[in-house]
Amino acid sequence: MIVVVGGVKGGTGKTTIATNLAVLRSRENKKVLLVDADEQQSTTTWASQRDVMGIPTSWVTIQLTGKAVYSQLEKMRNDYDDIIVDVGGRETRSLRAAIAIADIFVIPFQPRSFDIWTIGDVKSIIAEMKQVNDKLQCVALINRADFSGNDNDDTLNIIQECDDIECFQSPIKTRKAFANAASDGLGVCEMQKPDPKAIQEITALYDFLYNKCTASV
Repeated sequence: MIVVVGGVKGGTGKTTIATNLAVLRSRENKKVLLVDADEQQSTTTWASQRDVMGIPTSWVTIQLTGKAVYSQLEKMRNDYDDIIVDVGGRETRSLRAAIAIADIFVIPFQPRSFDIWTIGDVKSIIAEMKQVNDKLQCVALINRADFSGNDNDDTLNIIQECDDIECFQSPIKTRKAFANAASDGLGVCEMQKPDPKAIQEITALYDFLYNKCTASV
């Protein structure tokens, strides 16, 4: 299965989600390919940090951009159980190429007006890409969510008005554990002093994508 984590706005935590999904999926004894299709190369930097720290890594991380995202994944998809793609937060050729071959398109949103204003652009891209990839499932979630207030629910309610997007109902909150783990090239479940709530939140998303969503893939 190919899961693409992307959107049209930066700063929503796509790399954090993609890398943590790769860690969790590899623990299921799956052969995993992690693809960095973002010009900022944050996933590549994270993977390099793992190498520097000598952290055992059972998956492969590569970089792809532009049309090569589609053509190369089409060639490699049968060599892996799962492929996870981190694609940049802009409307790029890489984003469209990734969505064109994806089974699931995961779209993180922060509970902020600037993120919600991109909903129209996201809907347009999804509508366009569903013409070439009719099996595509789209899942939105609130990432870097607030600990209090109504913004999380208000944002989710707006997204739920989009017919082609299914909403993951449990927000992933702004926790230091995610940033601390990333800086060390880790997933939150690999930390020496793990944050149970951070693990619970990312694991809930993982279970939703790889259990509920895969039932219809």
